[in-house]
Amino acid sequence: MTVETLEQTPNTNGATPSPLPQEASDKPTNGVKVPVVKVEEAAQELLKEPKYSSYPVPTLKLEDRYIDELRELRVAVIGAGLSGTLAGILLPAKVPNINLTIFEKNADVGGTWFENIYPGVRCDVPAHVYQTSFSPNTQWSEQFAQGREIREYWQGLARKYEVYKYLKLSQKVEEIRWDEKKSVWNVKVHNLSTGETTSQEFDFVLTAIGRFNAWRLPNYPGINDFKGLLRHASNWDPTFDPNGKSVAIIGNGASGIQLTANLQKRVKHLDHYARNKTWVTASFAGDETSIEPIPISASLRESFKDPNEYIEFRKDLESKYWRGFSSWLKGSELNQKSREEYTELIRKRLAKKPELFANIIPDFSPHCRRLTPGPNYFEAITEDNVEYIQTHIARFTETGIETVDGKHRPVDAVFCATGANVDLVPPFSIWAHGKDLSQLWRQDGEYGFPYSYLGTATPGFPNLCFIHGPHGSGRSGTVPHSVEVQVTFFAKLLRKVAREGIKTIQPSRQASDDFVAYSDAFFETTVLSENCSSWYNSGRPGSRIHGLWPGSAAQVTIILRDPRWEDWEYEYLSESGNRLAWYFGKGSTRKEEDLSTDITPYIKDPATVDLRDVHESWWDLP
Repeated sequence: MTVETLEQTPNTNGATPSPLPQEASDKPTNGVKVPVVKVEEAAQELLKEPKYSSYPVPTLKLEDRYIDELRELRVAVIGAGLSGTLAGILLPAKVPNINLTIFEKNADVGGTWFENIYPGVRCDVPAHVYQTSFSPNTQWSEQFAQGREIREYWQGLARKYEVYKYLKLSQKVEEIRWDEKKSVWNVKVHNLSTGETTSQEFDFVLTAIGRFNAWRLPNYPGINDFKGLLRHASNWDPTFDPNGKSVAIIGNGASGIQLTANLQKRVKHLDHYARNKTWVTASFAGDETSIEPIPISASLRESFKDPNEYIEFRKDLESKYWRGFSSWLKGSELNQKSREEYTELIRKRLAKKPELFANIIPDFSPHCRRLTPGPNYFEAITEDNVEYIQTHIARFTETGIETVDGKHRPVDAVFCATGANVDLVPPFSIWAHGKDLSQLWRQDGEYGFPYSYLGTATPGFPNLCFIHGPHGSGRSGTVPHSVEVQVTFFAKLLRKVAREGIKTIQPSRQASDDFVAYSDAFFETTVLSENCSSWYNSGRPGSRIHGLWPGSAAQVTIILRDPRWEDWEYEYLSESGNRLAWYFGKGSTRKEEDLSTDITPYIKDPATVDLRDVHESWWDLP
């Protein structure tokens, strides 16, 4: 019997079958006619397109893109000091398809180390600490490098990592303004070489303007009438010869202390105006400084050619700067110990003029202001050619300075070490949604302080971030490390935006308020909240602390390592309103279609695998 004629013949147990329809089989089937099943015809029916489907009709059209194709982001970085240079090194390596521009008002990179060339300018922490984690200089000539060598180090990094191709030098940003319709920043730039002013569009702006960049002279009455040389320490005149001159130095921060110690031996007479008391120390972490160079021996530098030897040396040196967190907590044993040590140090070094002691010891705790290592400073102010003046200045005259007690002191030159934009208010307008951030953050502004989320961004100003801005440094750790961590955080944010089709991103108001509340609660437990003036609090005793991170350097490193994306608000590129449409694309990657790529990068020599890093690296994907 063939398949085509196969029939079922049921057993009827002798019963007489009922009559069947004409098309049915003639064989008895117990009253049931079984049709002939022809397989070919049945198969054809199954292959036909169904007249209808129960699958939902999609309302979303897929985006014609691959998920691993990150969109180009036009990113402007403002400033090319330490922070801007690190951004120029790390962002291109960490953000695929970034279109980066760095604006710098100076003629070269280096920031404060480019601008400050006054006598004695040097770093007050060891040079082997004040450098990057990934490209150290093993051959520093001095333990505490002078400004020139530090400047050359950062300029060398800019050359090594080709940062100069992103740089627009001698170009000063005058204003940035958010275009709500286009969701871009318009950056207005003044070319200091040509005088031309232009405007460019960017998707993102990262400010890296520094903490002490916008120096300013004090506004004493009559200051413009002074006929002698008047300069800010950050605007030093290299042609000035101090030998045999009478000079005045206003200010006893780091610059004022260094200038006083270095000029005292060269000038005929020095008037040192020190309105505020401050704790001057021998060192930060036991590495005692000196007014004279402390050269690093040739034999030690030679040993650093062994990478393992150098790593061990640097770890031992730098680890000290991560300890001692409790020293800035109120009533801590370590803070009390610091007070006793510094008091005894000052007493010994003022031995020649012990009457100065009572006028120099602050009435606030150590660390309320930044500690200032001051080699030879106390010895200098006790010399006969120095007058230490705490009486407030009343006015300038054509020939000198008059204090409020009526005493006039004639001088040939006045050097103001009076700080810069310590309030962290941007030195140019930043407009978005009808508001100017430089006005909001001013003392008399809507916020009255640098209101931010983690010091990284602020509500109402989308696609704007701050590198080493408010809360940019910790009490511990190192500045280069903290900036590296921040730039890495911003690289993650930019990758997220470029990968997921995010048009705008900004922190939520609630998350920012929570951060401010935590910061206030934390700083109240520290000596920073005591009644002293510092760049931590905009120079206003008792006001809100914004210059430091509310915690240790180790803590902020952990916080920025894994961003809390739920604290941010987003707008998306997709017109569909579906937040995943642009991101997911058409469901695959371009890489998997490229037969020349390694589609299994996760397969490695097992001996090299660290289980903690398995499937963690953002770039190590199929």
